[in-house]
Amino acid sequence: MNVAIIGGGAAGFFAAITAKEKYPAHRVVVFEKTGKLLSKVKISGGGRCNVTNACGDMDEFCEAYPRGGKRLKKLFHAFSNQATMQWFEARGVPLVVQDDHCVFPVSQNAQSIVDCLLNEAHRLGVEIKTNAGVCSLESAGSAWNLRFQEGDGPTEVFDGVLVATGGSPKMEGLKWLGDLGHRIENPVPSLFTFNLPDKALTQLMGVVVDNVLVRIPGTNYSARGPLLVTHWGLSGPAILKLSSFAARHLNEKAYQLNVLVNWLGEKKNEGVKADLQAIAGAHPQKRMSNARPLELPERLWLFLLAKSGISADKVWQEVGKKALNKLVDVLINDVYEVKGQSTFREEFVTCGGVSLSDVDLKTMESKVCKNLYFAGEVLDIDALTGGFNLQAAWATGFVAGAAIGGS
Repeated sequence: MNVAIIGGGAAGFFAAITAKEKYPAHRVVVFEKTGKLLSKVKISGGGRCNVTNACGDMDEFCEAYPRGGKRLKKLFHAFSNQATMQWFEARGVPLVVQDDHCVFPVSQNAQSIVDCLLNEAHRLGVEIKTNAGVCSLESAGSAWNLRFQEGDGPTEVFDGVLVATGGSPKMEGLKWLGDLGHRIENPVPSLFTFNLPDKALTQLMGVVVDNVLVRIPGTNYSARGPLLVTHWGLSGPAILKLSSFAARHLNEKAYQLNVLVNWLGEKKNEGVKADLQAIAGAHPQKRMSNARPLELPERLWLFLLAKSGISADKVWQEVGKKALNKLVDVLINDVYEVKGQSTFREEFVTCGGVSLSDVDLKTMESKVCKNLYFAGEVLDIDALTGGFNLQAAWATGFVAGAAIGGS
């Protein structure tokens, strides 16, 4: 049996290795359109490769997937985060779990993961062809003709085909799959930082606040977590989470909108007012610059005082009711204009792709076309940072690889 894997990324390689392990007599060929294999794996986790996430609660684990989480639950029972860790460690890649549950190779180098996958593929006899872009699939009874981009070689026939081409930034990149009858969810960027024109705020670059609530006014989109002020705007886990869950809304707004920041996390108006009054009562003669609430970074506190129209040299007992109310509002309802977005590091993530409703998640086989399978970000699956996107690649690749050889 001839099996084709279209795409030389994480999902494609994991599927190829799984298929060859399960069906050693089958011919398994990986076709990669570029000259680079596993290129996204090499840059994930800032070049360290966040292999998976060790979160033990599966419901909580699936909440990290803005799209596809509920449907992925059964898939993760077939190949879990623990299975991923065992797989790599059994093949000579020791792993370490950080306090935030992110899992990295002990080497802290993504090349360890890349080498492991390449070595396994070569050991098992998986054929790998680079600079071999597939431009279309044509049905040939129960098999498939692979048509390559001009100059890439003749048409080849395969009994089973797995598409693992990764996320596409544009609909055109998925048209060939739509032409086969699959419903395609429009791809848009996910997991990005916000560009802000507010130069006064961006001068605070490097400031980190550990517990912030960010939300988009007029919507139910919100996120909590650490926030980082950068020279271009806002970043950090809270912003990345918000960008992921609100990806389609942000795209519809062309990334031109307002974002509200509660610098004190879950704190509400009356609670913050009481905290400030308590500070004033305890330190009436202290300058406001020297007594700040909840250990906010000094530079941020001075910035927020100025934004509230309050002199940092004023002592606490001199703050009137009106000024106090203004300060409370700035602390918990700070408004910033967003104008554009920037990719997080070099990790390009899209939401959108082949609709999960057109795929049998028990096998990853298309419900539309027999002997055609999908894995990875070509599907309408995306996740937050922390190893979740790669876990989806490993799991979908494993299930597809195990099924494709028996089709």
